[in-house]
Amino acid sequence: MAALDINQVRACFPSLESGHIYADNAGGSRTAQAVIDRIVDYLSNTNVQLEAGYSAKNSQRVVEGSIAAAELFNATSLDEVGFGSSSTMLFENIARAIENDIQPGDEFIITYEHEANNGPWKRLAARRNAVVKYWHPTPVSADNPYSVTYKVEELLPLVSSRTRLAAITACSNILGSVIPVEEAVKALRQRAEEQGARKFEVALDCVAYASHRKMDVQKWDVDYCVFSVYKVFGAHNAAAYVRSAALQTSLTSIVHDFFKVDNKPHKFQPGGPGNELVYGAAAIVPYLKSLTPEDNLVASFNAITNHEQEILTPLLRFLTDAKQVERGVRIMGTSEIDPSRIPTVCFVVVGQNAIKSKDIVEAFNKKGGISIQHGHFCAYYLIDSLRPKLDVNDGVVRISFVHYNTVEEVEKIVDVLREVLRE
Repeated sequence: MAALDINQVRACFPSLESGHIYADNAGGSRTAQAVIDRIVDYLSNTNVQLEAGYSAKNSQRVVEGSIAAAELFNATSLDEVGFGSSSTMLFENIARAIENDIQPGDEFIITYEHEANNGPWKRLAARRNAVVKYWHPTPVSADNPYSVTYKVEELLPLVSSRTRLAAITACSNILGSVIPVEEAVKALRQRAEEQGARKFEVALDCVAYASHRKMDVQKWDVDYCVFSVYKVFGAHNAAAYVRSAALQTSLTSIVHDFFKVDNKPHKFQPGGPGNELVYGAAAIVPYLKSLTPEDNLVASFNAITNHEQEILTPLLRFLTDAKQVERGVRIMGTSEIDPSRIPTVCFVVVGQNAIKSKDIVEAFNKKGGISIQHGHFCAYYLIDSLRPKLDVNDGVVRISFVHYNTVEEVEKIVDVLREVLRE
């Protein structure tokens, strides 16, 4: 298997030239130069309304963005792909569009993860007198109460004859753990059928997943899927997949009532999608394919996974070392270094010599040259549910890498952490 040429990779990102270490990529990745070039080209040369009689080239450029998103999702049709300003907005749009298909007493299963795929369903439940059930994470370590994970066997008992939708997350932006989506969805659908559910759909949050692993909505058998383009080396927008069957039978259009949208993504995409940003997204797939000689996404994501395991190792080993555990370091999620964990690591420092998460980040800020973050990262209720209780506003320290980060950068971060934890 081909390894990443890290020098070639980093040369594609102009912001890396400064030498600054970006270590909260879960909050937003660097933007590839090819994306920037397309946005500038679009705004400079083809920035006109798509309906204009002279906009054939412009329209085709926007289609190229949809082609790229469809390939990333592995959608069956361009009609299944739409764009919006953020993943939160797209899930909200989908929830609004599905509202007429929800009956009082229907049940939604949600996680304690990012609110983008929670809040819209909670608000929809309130509007339609539906019921919300929670898939709780469970501890996996007797020594660390914050080491929790989601288990499929604890998800299934939540399904009943009233279950209408399960909103799950492919990967946690706090725990760093990858959910076995195909296994979970297959089991959910079987249980829903056994229980006699009238209609069952799955909404999948891939925001923390899409830059690390290849998405496959067909293999996963999901109905809705969303990811943030700006966390996958693009500009600040997001893309959504809606299965053709859901477009036809579940969604009612939320666009202007005089528009005839039939079964197109425009049903949940009111207004313009940010044409220059959509065209910019067209550069993401060619960039990813260029990472390996095979020139395909499967090979590229395999190489990304291997590289990310390499850069995850020194950080996770340091934080879970017996000396650091005695110091009070507790990581979120599991400590295994394998493909079931992405290089997003969150931790707190508790005990007699506890350190606030914000103080750790401030120590990095004072030293300069490295960016990490602290907080709840919109997984507010996950942090708030952990026991012993944490200060949800102080949250956790998050250090998150992607494939353009290097082992040398990780080692520099570990050196600073070693200094901070000695104080």
